[in-house]
Amino acid sequence: MTISWRDRPIGVVGLGLIGGSLALDLRAQGLRVQALVHREATAQRARQRGLADQVSTDPAVLADCALVVLALPLDRLLEPSSELLGALPAGAVITDVGSVKGPVLDRWAPWPRFVASHPMAGTAQAGVEAGLAGLFAGRPWVATPTDATDPEALAVVRGLAEAVDARWIECLAADHDQAVALISHLPVLLGAALIEAAGQAPLARALASSGFADTSRVGAGNPELGSLMARYNREALLVALARYRTSLAVLEQLVQGGDWPGLEQRLVQAQAHRPEFL
Repeated sequence: MTISWRDRPIGVVGLGLIGGSLALDLRAQGLRVQALVHREATAQRARQRGLADQVSTDPAVLADCALVVLALPLDRLLEPSSELLGALPAGAVITDVGSVKGPVLDRWAPWPRFVASHPMAGTAQAGVEAGLAGLFAGRPWVATPTDATDPEALAVVRGLAEAVDARWIECLAADHDQAVALISHLPVLLGAALIEAAGQAPLARALASSGFADTSRVGAGNPELGSLMARYNREALLVALARYRTSLAVLEQLVQGGDWPGLEQRLVQAQAHRPEFL
C-alpha cells in the first residue's frame, strides 16, 4: 500500500500552540490543512492568522483527511466527544500530541490506525495566538508504538514528524512517561514552588533578573496544562519528586555542614551534565 497522506488534506483538531504551529509548518510546504476547533471565535482568529486552509467548528471538516492529528488537552483527548469520534474518517491514521502516553494508548487502543506520539516542543504561550512556524525543528518527536500498532500508520506519523524537521524517537509508553515526568512535569512544579518561595520576600521581586526568569519560566506556564500533566502522569511524577527531594537533601546537608568543596564538586558535576540535556 502506498502511503499517500501528503496527497490528501491533513486534519488538525485544536489550533493551540502545538496544533497551530504544526498547521503553519505543513501549509508552508504546500500541504492542505483542515482544522477543527471548539469555538467560532477561535475559528475566526485562526482564519485571520492563516493557520489552516479550512477552519470549522463542524467535525465534518475532517471527512476527507487521511491523517488526523489530535492536538487536544489531555482531558479532552482521554474523554473525546462522541461527535469527534463519529467524524474521524474510517481508515485514517490518527495520532495525538499528548504529553502522557500510557493513558492515551489505553483509551485509543480500539482505533485500528492510532499512533501515540508526542512532539517535545513548546513555549509558555497557549491558545490560538500561540502557534508559530519552525517550533519542531530539531526537537524530539516521540512515538510509543505497541505490538498492535499498524506499521504503515507508524510510518505515516514518522513522515509527518520528519516533514517539520523533528527528530524521530521510538520508545515504550512507560519509559516515555517516566522521562517526561523528570524533564517536563517535575520542572513545572519546581518552578511554581520557586515563585511561591521567592514571593515571600518583597525585595526579591525588585531584584529578580534573567537567572530567576530562566529557572521559574515553566512554573508560570499554562496552569491547566500543568495540572493535567500531574493528574494523568501521577505515579511517575511522584517518583520524580522523590528523586528530586533526595538530591536537594544532599545539597542541603552540604550547605548545613559547611562542606564547600563537596558543594562545589556537586555543582561541577551539574555543569558537566547539563549539555547532555540540551
